[in-house]
Amino acid sequence: MDSIQPITTRNEECLYRLLNIWESSVRLTHLFLSEQDIDALRPLVIQGMEHISHLFAFIDDHNQSLGFIGVQDNKIEMLFVEPAAMGKGIGKSLVAYAIESLNVHYVDVNEQNPQALGFYEHLGFQVFERSALDEQGNPFPILHMKLLVDSR
Repeated sequence: MDSIQPITTRNEECLYRLLNIWESSVRLTHLFLSEQDIDALRPLVIQGMEHISHLFAFIDDHNQSLGFIGVQDNKIEMLFVEPAAMGKGIGKSLVAYAIESLNVHYVDVNEQNPQALGFYEHLGFQVFERSALDEQGNPFPILHMKLLVDSR
């Protein structure tokens, strides 16, 4: 049975598996990123996965990770789903779990990723602020969102 499980052992094998999900998802949804941008982000993503407070994976019947979410304090810091599994409720399940179990109220979204913006708006998040640069100082505007209505 599909389930959401905490990732307690963040060894190299686990992080590599999650990094593959991240990269395949980013290549599909973050069309504004160049190959050089993806290469530069890879070590930052690994570091983030190693140190984030809460990291959960969506595991299918075959014990395969189809997506993951990372939460720090009350903010979603990362949410990625295997492209072949997109549109099947995995991201929604992970976000619902984070809201219910970890009191999540915030998420940041790349402005150039309208699919993610629409996804979070559908789940009750609304933009309250915009930053012209991302956390690394790159010209990828970030939309800061807050959960206003629990519309799941």
